[in-house]
Amino acid sequence: MATTSSSLGLKREPVSATAIRTRRKRPFLLDLYSTAVGKKYVMAISGIAMMGFVLFHMIGNLKMYQGAEAFDKYAEFLKTLLYPLAPKNAVLWILRGGLITMLLLHLHAAWSLTRLNRYARAVKYQGPRDYQVAKFASRTMRWTGIIVLAYLVWHLLDFTFGTVNSVGTDGTFVRGEVYANLVRSLDRPVVSAFYIIANILLGIHLFHGAWSIFQSLGWNNPRFNNWRRGFATAFATIVVVGNVSFPIAVIAGIVK
Repeated sequence: MATTSSSLGLKREPVSATAIRTRRKRPFLLDLYSTAVGKKYVMAISGIAMMGFVLFHMIGNLKMYQGAEAFDKYAEFLKTLLYPLAPKNAVLWILRGGLITMLLLHLHAAWSLTRLNRYARAVKYQGPRDYQVAKFASRTMRWTGIIVLAYLVWHLLDFTFGTVNSVGTDGTFVRGEVYANLVRSLDRPVVSAFYIIANILLGIHLFHGAWSIFQSLGWNNPRFNNWRRGFATAFATIVVVGNVSFPIAVIAGIVK
């Protein structure tokens, strides 16, 4: 078959400017996030950040057992982080902004992965025991996540903005009186019951989140399953016991 020199030197050019634009590479992080693996990384990293917040938030709230003065001083301390290097409340709002960013990334990654999973074949877990845990997680994580999100909104309206703090009580919300606001809110049986139920569901969400973090980061090995289960159980239990103790202590009159 004869081949001319002109045909050998012929190059295929894009048919339009649109084709050239579509070939341009996206930023690496966006390109990674467009994949299922990238979304799982975001789920894991944002989950770790929020787990850290939940744990330290619970530990800080234990100041409640030391009385009004200690608890109010702790709340004031949070407002003056790095002061006078930074203005009052500045670091606190930066932390809040970071937490909100982590929450939005977590929600978007979860929603995106749910959509991807509907059109892709699910990858089975390595062992029957691992599969059973993950199967239960897939059935509960979405609903516990939605309820925990509703709990977070209520929590902000209750203790940060005070919108619902005084509903059904004779008192009023005073921003600086953190201890009094906490006791007045949790002294309502319905509210305390809601906090207890929400924190139990938070514990379920945390357990499965702590379990699946290792798998999302590619650290899944049957040899470590017992360790993973122990870590997830311990972390969720510590957070739930601490948080549930607050409404129980108020209702029981231990804190008043």
